[in-house]
Amino acid sequence: MHRFKLSLRFPKSISSSYRAIHDKTQFDNAGPVASVLKSRAVVRFRGPDTVKFLQGLLTNDVRRFGEAVGEKTSTLPTPNLPTASEAPMYAALLTPQGRFLYDFFLYAPPRPDTKLDKTGSGPGPDPDEALELFADVDASVLDELLSTLKKYRLRSKVDIENVAEELYCWQRFGGNLSEKSSSVEEPEAASVGWGAGVDPAGMSASHGGPLGWQWFKDPRLDCLGFRGIFPSNTTPPLVEADKETDEQNYFLWRIENGVAEGSTEIPKGASLLPL
Repeated sequence: MHRFKLSLRFPKSISSSYRAIHDKTQFDNAGPVASVLKSRAVVRFRGPDTVKFLQGLLTNDVRRFGEAVGEKTSTLPTPNLPTASEAPMYAALLTPQGRFLYDFFLYAPPRPDTKLDKTGSGPGPDPDEALELFADVDASVLDELLSTLKKYRLRSKVDIENVAEELYCWQRFGGNLSEKSSSVEEPEAASVGWGAGVDPAGMSASHGGPLGWQWFKDPRLDCLGFRGIFPSNTTPPLVEADKETDEQNYFLWRIENGVAEGSTEIPKGASLLPL
């Protein structure tokens, strides 16, 4: 496994803030909490060359997003409702010398042929539509990142679009969430499939409504909890009204677990990813 040689950079106020809410048991005792991550922005990649384009740029193997989904099926007594879900991927874009530039969390939305149509009687429409992938990235360098990606695009058939106004990134953490399931899906969010006859509230709890967004285990460390992207005009499933907390608490949760994120904390052009 590759490891970053990191030189971390944190805000000057972190010491006093950390001391103020250092007691991790407040989250363990309160159960899981969730934060909308305004420090992250969402970018959409769409087109027949999406996988090829990203495969040539990023440190992880993006090709699995272009492979057949497999034989994952619902655990409900509705065996005709597939719930195939591709786990998100953490990857980085490096300089030609192998130094860190930007990090990406890549997500693949459910494909039309992995869910039923509105009648519940057949696969969704147009299974051959162009592949879409989404990435949550560091919002503080979004314009710079988009410019870099478009510079590398050349003749690749892939559209790169800023959808930060449409989709927000969220993190669900605390409360020993990682101990509940070995699955990549949030255990409660994996319990309901697609199709007619499904309780609307249950479907919402499963996939964040008809768009198919859901929670997944953070691909970096189990202790970080679950991550996902959701429509900006809705509250994600499983987020209780009194359990939404400021992003600063997630920031401190990460630091407690020794995990840096984004080009602010992982200085661009300085951190190395050894081969």
